[in-house]
Amino acid sequence: MITLSDRINRLTESETLAMARKSRELKALGHDVINLSLGEPDFFTPDRIKEAAKNAIDQNYSFYTPVNGYLDLRQEISGKLKRDNGLDYDAEHIVVSTGGKQAIANTVMCLVNPGDEVIIPTPYWVSYKQIVNMADGKEIYLEAGIENNFKITPVQLENAITANTRLFMFSSPCNPTGSVYNKEELRALADVFNRYPHVYILSDEIYEHINFSGKHESIAQFPEIKDRVILVNGVSKGFAMTGWRVGYLAANAEIAKACSKLQGQFTSGTCSIAQRAALEAMQMDPEETKGMLEKFRQRRDLVLSLLKDIPGLQTNQPNGAFYLFPDVSAYFGKSDGETTIKNAPDLCMFILNKVHVALVPGDAFGSPNCLRFSYATSQDLLIEAVDRIKKALQTLK
Repeated sequence: MITLSDRINRLTESETLAMARKSRELKALGHDVINLSLGEPDFFTPDRIKEAAKNAIDQNYSFYTPVNGYLDLRQEISGKLKRDNGLDYDAEHIVVSTGGKQAIANTVMCLVNPGDEVIIPTPYWVSYKQIVNMADGKEIYLEAGIENNFKITPVQLENAITANTRLFMFSSPCNPTGSVYNKEELRALADVFNRYPHVYILSDEIYEHINFSGKHESIAQFPEIKDRVILVNGVSKGFAMTGWRVGYLAANAEIAKACSKLQGQFTSGTCSIAQRAALEAMQMDPEETKGMLEKFRQRRDLVLSLLKDIPGLQTNQPNGAFYLFPDVSAYFGKSDGETTIKNAPDLCMFILNKVHVALVPGDAFGSPNCLRFSYATSQDLLIEAVDRIKKALQTLK
């Protein structure tokens, strides 16, 4: 009998990856599946970035890379943070990682001791909970409901902080809700953090470039707390580079050094070719990706208009990312005569099996009344997907 560690037995499979796997299994059986479960842009990586990678191969970038990333890439990230965000970070404050997820894991593992409290607004990205779990931290959830556009208030935050609070982690623009904190809202949260110098803030900004509300705002802009902010970003979403696996963090030099030390024992440096491609991405003017942003905006508006024709769904209007997170609890307890819908996972499986559209239950994000709907695909497929969902839900009485 194989005995696995308690650590791995506590860990659960990512619900987004699980739904993607189930949809692939149905496809393999010959079904026409529309997969709206993964947060992956359907655009191709820009040509100039691909050319940079090809050139890197020809230039023999085939050796081990520095653990924290090539110096010129870290310098370019430093320049990007100054150019786009008005933030001052030197190369020593930056660690390049194999995707933003590794940057988040590095941070949590370097800051959280067993029993430390980590405050996580709900809904949250699926991996936050599991990463804190691996660090033996204690998750403290702050519910941000649809009535408040899925954003917490300063009062909620202040009431949640204790002497044992070590870290606060959130995303803006948010996965799974698409909600975006504006400067005034971040200012109010920063004022709270300023009163509690023992609390660190992990700011996940991977969807920075998919923001329909204007200029992206980072909580790292407030100087009184900047030294305690760990900013996480990458190239996967804004530059359609999910498979390249390049993320980074910017933080206090001591934290950055610790994260590099940890990474050196797990993966060492990120792929050399992917780093050279990321260097090109960092040099791009944000205006060069506006075409993707406008496409996402059009898709959001399309899906919102289509969902209005489905009774019982409650949605907000997200200002970023490429997700909708409707409340579907009106369908709990209903049945088509064969299947009774008890919860969001039941509804997801019902839709997948009946009309072959893959979604993700909100339980994975800490919100059991909701479903996550990714609109990172073509308008034709979105129209077809919503039509199928509507037909499936009409059978529930």
